[in-house]
Amino acid sequence: MNTRTMKIVFAGGGTGGHFYPIIAIAEKVVEVAEQEHLAGLKLYYASNDPYNKDLLALLRIAFMPVPAGKWRPYFSLRNFIDVLKTFYGCLVALVELAIIYPDVVFGKGGYASFPSLFAARILRIPVVIHESDIVPGKVNKWIGNYAMRIALSYPEAEKYFLHKDRIAQTGQPIRKKLLEIPADDPYGTLTLERGIPVILVVGGSQGAGKINEHLIDIMPRLVQHYQVVHQTGETNFAWMKKRAEGALAGNAHTGRYHPFAYLDSQNLALAAKASTLVISRAGSGIFEIAIWGKPSILIPLPLAHDDHQRENAYSYARTGAAIVIEEQNLKSELFFSVITAIMNDQAKREAMEAGARSFAKSDAAEKIARVLLSIITRHI
Repeated sequence: MNTRTMKIVFAGGGTGGHFYPIIAIAEKVVEVAEQEHLAGLKLYYASNDPYNKDLLALLRIAFMPVPAGKWRPYFSLRNFIDVLKTFYGCLVALVELAIIYPDVVFGKGGYASFPSLFAARILRIPVVIHESDIVPGKVNKWIGNYAMRIALSYPEAEKYFLHKDRIAQTGQPIRKKLLEIPADDPYGTLTLERGIPVILVVGGSQGAGKINEHLIDIMPRLVQHYQVVHQTGETNFAWMKKRAEGALAGNAHTGRYHPFAYLDSQNLALAAKASTLVISRAGSGIFEIAIWGKPSILIPLPLAHDDHQRENAYSYARTGAAIVIEEQNLKSELFFSVITAIMNDQAKREAMEAGARSFAKSDAAEKIARVLLSIITRHI
């Protein structure tokens, strides 16, 4: 049995797309360590923000504050300030990592991961990274030249990395709660109307303004036949609720619209369980939709770095699992017609469900967790 402390630093953050895969991997690291009787495990989360303190506390992950600044692909005075912030963050990360000296650093990409990955490179600490998108971000492209292992969600991303022998096609790490089918009744828990098909609309943890706007335009027609569970995002919730009240005034089916500022993993899984169709952006949420085996309409975020959401969406759509509508083409009439075409065609939905299942990989988090632990145990 191991008697020394094993240390893993997870670096990432900035968005849920970076944070939640780290949580999924950390869950599996703890689980596999228990199975293999590996005691003395210590996990750290290095980022400029804890993102979700409760989840970190639940998994006993120590938060390591490391300043980081964004780089915007357009002229902004904030770029100069953030360069200084990132430089300071690199100094902080160097000191912190030199003190705890972890066995391995895992990087999820994004600006918040750079200082810790830079420090790991300087201190010659082994690095493992995961890339969720077809077009990798700048940080992962850079550290990929030095990383011991590179995990990818899309095979198309392989061409961006030099060392092909270090690459593994793992898929996307998904939280345990989203992989499990909840036993609870979604209709009772979410106060849904039985016998009426459900459309789930998610735009990421922050919602999606353009999707929200066009959704409201067609809401009076949607609720005639369907009910809509809508994650609006915290900043959009009050506005969407007010707009919906106006749009559905006098409508006999007002109660079929169910807005939520945010759906936690349990309620999101319940909403997915009840849904017939999912409407979403095309970030890392694609992998959750695939795990659920649901037909989907994907609306890529046009301002996403290197147009990665568009690339992600079309890669997934090639399986037959989704219809892609680009945001510049997102008009209310087209939106409504695509929704109804899918909802009214059972054979099409079944084909889309089969495509989703063919894409889904549920063991990504465990694969990455075992790689991290194998790097540690080599030195025990």
